[in-house]
Amino acid sequence: MSAPTSPADLYRHSLRLLLDKNIAGWTGLWAENGVMEFPFAPQGWPERLDGAAAIAAYMRHYPDHVDLHEFPDLRIHETADPETIVVEMRGVGRLVQTDSPLDMTYIAVVSVQDGHFISYRDYWNPLAVLEPGTDFTRTSQ
Repeated sequence: MSAPTSPADLYRHSLRLLLDKNIAGWTGLWAENGVMEFPFAPQGWPERLDGAAAIAAYMRHYPDHVDLHEFPDLRIHETADPETIVVEMRGVGRLVQTDSPLDMTYIAVVSVQDGHFISYRDYWNPLAVLEPGTDFTRTSQ
């Protein structure tokens, strides 16, 4: 595949990598100084990851915890800044450890520079992880 040419294309490509469980490929889309933030993170969960290495370490074991099947209801909105998009979506799959269904809603504000993510504010639904048996991301650190 040729390199994505827009923030929306890069984002769609990143979702395909997650569905393929290609975490190395997904983390390879990040700029060295990229920042990932979780403004609604519950207590004890990371609120900010600084740099591609920290993001890669956080995501390394993600497929051991979450088996994503699809991202329905994907809506990508362009902004006044051509390098920034706002994304609305759902992630549907299952929690590996409990084999429980997962249906998570997200809004993300994503900025791209030179074909790499530089900022990703992930406003995911923290209520889903407060349910028993859903400790999937905290343990992937």
